[in-house]
Formats: sequence, structure tokens, C-alpha cells
Amino acid sequence: MPEGDTVWLTAHRLHTALAGHVLTRFDLRVPRFATVDLTGRSVREVVSRGKHLLMRFDGELTLHSHLRMDGAWRVFAAAERWRGGPAHQIRAVLGTAAHTAVGYRLPVLDVLRTRDEPQVVGQLGPDLLGPDWDAATALANLLADPTRPLGDALLDQRNLAGIGNVYRSELAFLARATPWLPVGELPQGIAPRLVATAHRLLEANKRTFDRRTVPGSARPLLYVYGRRDEPCLRCGTPVRKAAQRDARPGAQGAEPDGERVTYWCPGCQSGPSPR
Repeated sequence: MPEGDTVWLTAHRLHTALAGHVLTRFDLRVPRFATVDLTGRSVREVVSRGKHLLMRFDGELTLHSHLRMDGAWRVFAAAERWRGGPAHQIRAVLGTAAHTAVGYRLPVLDVLRTRDEPQVVGQLGPDLLGPDWDAATALANLLADPTRPLGDALLDQRNLAGIGNVYRSELAFLARATPWLPVGELPQGIAPRLVATAHRLLEANKRTFDRRTVPGSARPLLYVYGRRDEPCLRCGTPVRKAAQRDARPGAQGAEPDGERVTYWCPGCQSGPSPR
């Protein structure tokens, strides 16, 4: 599932393959931008911003994409067969003499002036993997509404950018609080530790698609996410799963990632939870 670490690694791979090279092919398979052709321009850089990807070109233009739940960019050698899904799922094809980048199932794809990037990412809080990371600001954002459930506050990209369903569940477990506990009721000292842990985990996982929150080399890789009815690694209580949605309009800003599911251990995590 694409979260901040996955998007960072995707940007890194795209940058390595394309940056500094001239486009020999540019094909966006979305009606709004079907006639846009950046062939002949050089790719300046590819960067991530939270869960957004920004591909910048000469001429101060940017291709903005968001992976949401199952979008993906794949990089292939020029003559390599494309793999990543059926042809009808392809939304973007960018080629150079040496590589081709193919975007599959991309729900968000925009071409804009580079100076206008704040229109699509300006609402985001500090990026957990970005040069703007500021733990104090992220903490203040997270605690701004003491009544808000922890899981919703973590998922709101305007508080801190890069956390998705997986890290929401894992961070709440590590804090020993249910995702429904109001952030203002977290025990003293837990919230700063939670922000620091989020930063540490995304940094540790940004160079691999095999995301891990459990220390060591053995499986499972995650404490609770995806482990419904399996025993908790701490206490043995069966892990539970439930939907969690922030009911307030616009609470997720521009991050509607689809179904929101939460995993937690009722034995280890204190606080309210669904029946």
C-alpha cells in the first residue's frame, strides 16, 4: 500500500532513471491532458511530498501524481517488456533513450506550472521524509484538536504528511492506545514519542517495499496491520479489525484513499473501540 515511504522510494527510482535525460516519449492517457506533449524536454528531478509525486521538467512544468490505494509507477529498460497491469490501466508513459516510466492506475494526474505546486501540496503538514520535516510543528498540528481520535489525526495529511492506513495502525499499537482515543487523552509524553517514532519508521523503510515495524529479521513484519484474528505479538490477544472514518467534511483534505480500515489489539491498547 503506497504510503510516504513507498512514494519516496518511487520518486527515488524515477529520479535515478529519468533525471538529466531528454524525453523521447510523453503520453498521458487521461482526457484532460491527452494533447499535452513534453517530448524534447529534459527531466530536472523527481521528488516526493508526503504521498504526492512531483516530476519537474525544463520550462518550469511539473507532472503531479498521487498513487492513492493501488496506483504505481514502474521503470523499465527501453526495450524491456512492461509489467504492472493490463494496458487499459496505463495512465502515463514517459520515455528516454534508456528507460521508460509507466504509470498504472493513477487516480490523480495533473500538469501544472512548477510555481503552482502549492495548489496541490501546499495544504500538507511537515513531510516525514522531506527537507521541511519539523517535529515540533507536526506535534502541535496533531494535538490542535484534543477531541479528535488518534487514528484520524495521524491520517490527516495537513498535520504531518506521509502516514497511511498501515502506519496509523502500527503507530497506535506502539503508543498502546486505540486509534479511537482522543489525542488529548494520550498519556503524558506519548505524543512527542509517537511523532519521533513515525519519523524513525518511515526513514527506516524508505529504501524497501518490504515495510517493517517489528524489529529483527523474522516475520511477521508488522505488529497488527493485516493480522486480523492472529495473536498479538505482545500479549496473544487476537488482533481485531474495523472501519474508521473521519466524519467531518474535508477532514482528509485531498487524501481520499478509499476504504479506511484499522487494526488494533484490545489487550494491549487502551481507549475506546467499536463493539
